[in-house]
Amino acid sequence: MRSALFNAYYWVLSIFYGLSAAFSALLPGRKPVAFALRLYSQRMLWALGFFAGVKVQLKGQENLPAGPFIIAAKHHSWGDGFVMFANVENLSFVTGDHLEKFPLVGAILKKFGAIVVDSCGGPEAREALSKSAAQVAAEGRRILIYPEGHLAKPGEHFRYRTGVFYMSKDFGLPVVPVATNLGCFWQQTDKQKTPGVATVEFLPPLPQGLEKAEFMQRLETTIEGRTNELIAQARGEPVKASVLVESPRKKASEPKIAEQGVA
Repeated sequence: MRSALFNAYYWVLSIFYGLSAAFSALLPGRKPVAFALRLYSQRMLWALGFFAGVKVQLKGQENLPAGPFIIAAKHHSWGDGFVMFANVENLSFVTGDHLEKFPLVGAILKKFGAIVVDSCGGPEAREALSKSAAQVAAEGRRILIYPEGHLAKPGEHFRYRTGVFYMSKDFGLPVVPVATNLGCFWQQTDKQKTPGVATVEFLPPLPQGLEKAEFMQRLETTIEGRTNELIAQARGEPVKASVLVESPRKKASEPKIAEQGVA
């Protein structure tokens, strides 16, 4: 019953704020759209707690640097984005161009300053990512990216993509890993919610100047290690290593880009 109430509220709120963001996109500047999306995210987190009984506690805010930086987050749930946009100011995000197919979304993404990359991949996608990220970094904004490019079930992970490394290297931005167990309470896009207290944790920034192999190894180890600990806490179980699973978009040959993380 609680999940049904939240789901109904979710769609009503999404339609209302979607239209609000679309109208805001007609106004000068980025701030009106950013305000609408931030308010939407805050209302969603309130509803998640009030209707579905899922409270989200945020940890590690002291690890967020001043100025622009990159957030490389574990992606368990649709709720992940709400947590980020409700709590991190001046935030942009990396997304695949598939979102532009939805009515009004393309205009909102453009005005908001989202970094939209070609989901089909290739060198052009990486070049576009670099160009868009350069503008965002120059404006002093923070960048949210999901290195796996997909929603993962708790206890599973996809191959981490290298787009976050190139953004950090090209623009000298620190990378803040984020661990979560939100998927234990709201898994992926599931309608069913499990009441409880979820944790989203900002971890210390990775050392800058690392070579690609070491950077990617540290990023994955840091995010997966702490996420597995949070999952164990939520479930009251011993800590288990996450299992590597095949990308849902993988075909005969390995793709060059994931939904939100360039290969």
